[in-house]
Amino acid sequence: MPSRRDILAWGAAAAGAAALPAGGRGGKPPRIRRTVTLGRTGLEVSDISFGSSGSADPELVLHALERGVTFFDTAESYRFGAAEEALGVALRGRRQDVVLASKTKAGARDRGDSMMAALEGSLRRLRTDYLDIYYLHSVNDPARIANPEWAEFTERAIAQGKIRFRGMSGHGSRLAECLDIAIDRDLVDVILVAYNFTQSPDFFDDLRTFFGFVAQQPGLPARLERAREKNIGAVAMKTLAGARLNDLRAFERPGETFAQAAFRWTLSDPRVDALVISMTSRDRIDEYVAASDGGAPTGADRTLLRRYLARNGERYCRPSCGACESACPHGVEIAEVLRARMYAADYGDEALARAEYALAGADASPCLSCGAQPCRGACPHGLEIPLLARAAARLG
Repeated sequence: MPSRRDILAWGAAAAGAAALPAGGRGGKPPRIRRTVTLGRTGLEVSDISFGSSGSADPELVLHALERGVTFFDTAESYRFGAAEEALGVALRGRRQDVVLASKTKAGARDRGDSMMAALEGSLRRLRTDYLDIYYLHSVNDPARIANPEWAEFTERAIAQGKIRFRGMSGHGSRLAECLDIAIDRDLVDVILVAYNFTQSPDFFDDLRTFFGFVAQQPGLPARLERAREKNIGAVAMKTLAGARLNDLRAFERPGETFAQAAFRWTLSDPRVDALVISMTSRDRIDEYVAASDGGAPTGADRTLLRRYLARNGERYCRPSCGACESACPHGVEIAEVLRARMYAADYGDEALARAEYALAGADASPCLSCGAQPCRGACPHGLEIPLLARAAARLG
């Protein structure tokens, strides 16, 4: 396996390719240039869509609308409901122009009445009488998606016109197992999953070509293939693999940023229809939408992706990996607590980190007094689990 220094040295010598200028074509402000169909739903959405987990600012929603974004994603838990409220304010008079999705984290034993109450709360905050997609949020327990109350509730909500399509979102260690149930039992029309270049078989084929590098392959690509066969819409999230954007600013050029490279890689994958990304500033929105309809990754894109992996690969917990799942005798859900830590340390969003830590119910407090550290060495990607888990425990 090559060292970081080897990868960085190769990356510095690699040739780049011409790409889109930062401000869009012809010096005009960047805009969404491609729409896609979300599988059997028939919904037409922008290939790059607005995620609201990181903000509750109606002005950012309006800026995204001006740039051609037509797909907006939120959840009842984002900013403790304020994200939904911001979208409701911004989309007044524009509801018919957009596709709107929200989420709820119903449990394995929750009843349909409580699910309906949650949906109606989201509809009030969003100032709409229907959602285009309603997801079961952050599923990492197969019993949650298998709960018959969820299937009955969504059928009832569809019949009442409160939702048009149902889905499942997930980014945990048991994501592949949960997707098997959702796909096999025909419980979803759309899936929203953590998927990026670090999980792509093509990316590691690329690494093998240059370095003889062999990586563990998670089961997610195969599930995305099966979703495609059943014409289930597939939306990718967590496409920036930790989103440490400032790490590579010194190596970027206009139209060739790390984020744009990561988006082009994801959107060129035939398993994926579109992506959702948290949009937290006007500059970020402009940078992101400039990657719309960007085509295949360029040589410069591949260089940036390899450089990013070299710098961050040993602190980024890969979604749907699960290799460390049985390492903790105290039952700490390692992947969940490391994801919460990522929001604080990498995204710089302490509020989101604390909210997601609490929502996941993944108590890492045993890590603070664990001397044996049986999880050390359990990560095939080299993460120092004890150190990272202790940092996450402080979010509790």
